[in-house]
Amino acid sequence: MTLTGRTALIAALSALITGLVFPGATGLLLVNGLLLLAILGDLALAAPVRTLHFTRSGDTSVRVDEQASVQLTVVNPSGRPLRAVIRDAWPPSTLPTGGRAAVRHRLTVPPGEQGRITTEFRPARRGDHAPDRVTVRSHGPLGLAARQGSHRIPWRLRVLPPFTSRRHLPAKLARLRELDGRTSILTRGEGTEFDSLREYIPGDDTRSIDWRATARRSAVAVRTWRPERDRHILLVLDTGRTSAGRVGDIPRLDAAMDAALLLTAVAGRAGDQVGLLAYDRRVRASVQSRTAGNPLSAVVTALAGLEPELVETDARGLAAAALRVAPRNSLIVLLTTLDAAPVEEGLLPVLSRLTHRHTVLLAAVSDPHIQRMTEARGTPEAVYRAAAGTRAQSERRRVAERLRGHGVTVVDALPDELAPALTDAYLSLKATGRL
Repeated sequence: MTLTGRTALIAALSALITGLVFPGATGLLLVNGLLLLAILGDLALAAPVRTLHFTRSGDTSVRVDEQASVQLTVVNPSGRPLRAVIRDAWPPSTLPTGGRAAVRHRLTVPPGEQGRITTEFRPARRGDHAPDRVTVRSHGPLGLAARQGSHRIPWRLRVLPPFTSRRHLPAKLARLRELDGRTSILTRGEGTEFDSLREYIPGDDTRSIDWRATARRSAVAVRTWRPERDRHILLVLDTGRTSAGRVGDIPRLDAAMDAALLLTAVAGRAGDQVGLLAYDRRVRASVQSRTAGNPLSAVVTALAGLEPELVETDARGLAAAALRVAPRNSLIVLLTTLDAAPVEEGLLPVLSRLTHRHTVLLAAVSDPHIQRMTEARGTPEAVYRAAAGTRAQSERRRVAERLRGHGVTVVDALPDELAPALTDAYLSLKATGRL
């Protein structure tokens, strides 16, 4: 049971009037007795809380910073009207204002009927979010007292990564169509698949002439090619401690996820099979390569609840897990760091196991703060910061050159540039027949 502010105000006014008109214990007992009877009567006329029935409906998934809503249906089986204040408790990060006011609702339900309330969401963090409990205050007709109780109504709202790099998708798909021979640009190269024959045009490479086909027709025929399809691509996300570092306003892992999503969308449209492996000291998420359908939805779902782990990544275990999953001659995309210690002590000793059977592409996100440090001038402190930033960049370039010496394609870019740069590297491998 709870008392309302109206009860407190009536009690204060009653005490004042009693002191002025009926001073003494008799007047005080009389006024308080009447107020107590009114409270008990109001409480008796309030609809019971424990017999209420609740069901949920609405959105089960939404992207970060997008709008979603969940409906809560309240059934009042009692013979008394329900005049209620309902608090639907969700994590603050899911609410537009991050405050309690967004989940408090006033609802009136006649006897034997049902009502519905809607909670609006705009989540700021990805992952699975669940409500805590529904708390109901059922007021009587006088508004003096209320019955209060709580119910647990399970629901799960999965908040997906924002996929901010999808704005680059039209441009990358246009380049893919060029490579695929669906525009006037024809692509040739070692390791590509034969597409069709067409008539020779002056300026064509004479090495593409098909002499057998030419002998069977009256015109010179040349072969056209398209990039190979049905290639296997394994995205490997390092979820160890280095992925927890912030670059700009987001963790490194989130920037890597965004790059992985753009590459998945383009590779899926290209007809390649895309798989995912998230690893630090054990497998955190896995998506098997698919021969049909859109791999993007499966990858997005797998990445939704992924968080960095504050442990050192086991490079040997990561390589072993990738070799178990990836078929021979796959493209393995490592989304990890270019810091000297993790690469030289962890990745380089096991890199030959990957490059011996697969094509390896390593993508790392660089820190824009270091870029700004290198441009600082004007004071002795700024010069020292610039020197430190230049040394850090030089160390990253040295590590990248060592990786290239092992046959690894390296992409090192700022957070906003990593996704298109990684996809461009994939398309370049496809165009040159290395994939």
